[in-house]
Amino acid sequence: MEVKIGVQNTNRELVVDSSQSADEVEKAVSASLSGESKVLVLSDSKGRKVIVPADKLAYVEIGTSTTGQVGYRS
Repeated sequence: MEVKIGVQNTNRELVVDSSQSADEVEKAVSASLSGESKVLVLSDSKGRKVIVPADKLAYVEIGTSTTGQVGYRS
């Protein structure tokens, strides 16, 4: 699962290739934005953790990973 995180006052977004499902990511984002948690914690596919303060989140885009596609679409 590819997750793009925009952080306030930065020019670049964070891109995390997460092994978590879209529902798990959405629940983590909702919990951090509702105040249940002061940070957003996501795990990537290699077991590393990305921690972003909830008050610095600009946006979170949840999508599918597109790695490994080969060929052309017509």
